Amino acid sequence: MELSVRTRGQGLYEITREVREWVAGEGAAMGLLTLFIRHTSASLLIQENADPEVQRDLAAFFGRIAPEDPGLYAHAAEGPDDMPGHIRSALTQTQLSIPVRDKMLSLGTWQGIFVFEHRAVPQTRHVVLHLLAE
Repeated sequence: MELSVRTRGQGLYEITREVREWVAGEGAAMGLLTLFIRHTSASLLIQENADPEVQRDLAAFFGRIAPEDPGLYAHAAEGPDDMPGHIRSALTQTQLSIPVRDKMLSLGTWQGIFVFEHRAVPQTRHVVLHLLAE
């Protein structure tokens, strides 16, 4: 299954509900879900989904460690946010694995699944979901 996620620019976009619904529809009692984002300037995170300040702080932190400063990078083919987006993606994850028990994701109370958009302009991101079930 492939999930399309439209972003509005940099930030975290929660996809937990969509992923939960798909897993429930598969009817697997036990298994392992793998999510993979098919991009080099966006990533996947499992992060707190209760307090939006966590998401804002994460985005601000990555802005500081990989700033959009054209003087820092040779690669700028797609604009000043392109190479910082690649760096942010390299420092995070493009794949997640989540256990499934009793037809449900085994996430913690405050955990959500997010697409972390590293580019400044809106994008459509594609996340592949694969469930290996017992």
